[in-house]
Amino acid sequence: MRWMSGIGLFVAGTILGILIMQPSASPKNMTPGVRLNHVGLYVKNLDESVAFYKKMGFRQVFTFNDAQGHPVVYMQVDHDTFMEFTPATAEHPAGLSHMGIWSDDLKSTVAALRQNGIKVDDVSMGVTKAHITNLVDPDGLRTELLEFPPESLQRKAINAWK
Repeated sequence: MRWMSGIGLFVAGTILGILIMQPSASPKNMTPGVRLNHVGLYVKNLDESVAFYKKMGFRQVFTFNDAQGHPVVYMQVDHDTFMEFTPATAEHPAGLSHMGIWSDDLKSTVAALRQNGIKVDDVSMGVTKAHITNLVDPDGLRTELLEFPPESLQRKAINAWK
């Protein structure tokens, strides 16, 4: 019987600790309505990479050509998370290309970032019909900020998820 009260006290303490620590562990000054949407990778062999990730269960949802004419393949990991593959080149070796952050309200997100002193490009319509802008972090890593209207390829893939 004594061990049961010990377990009960442990469970109650754990729950109380979670409730107390949760608000203090929450990130402060977060930009509301933003979340990671995709990771862009430069790959040595596009077909090989696509085949590999298909074996992992990811779906190829669309392909387009970037401004330089290189094919870009989007693979859906889950409902609203993607991987983006572009062939590696001499100037862009295999590895991380960028990350994509999805914003519910891109204009407000850009305004808030600029107010915080972050240089953000103007918003434009991307090849996939998503609203898009870019920023570069202190280490030179490009981050895309995106908003997905109904006609965007990303929104269509999200809506088609089963």
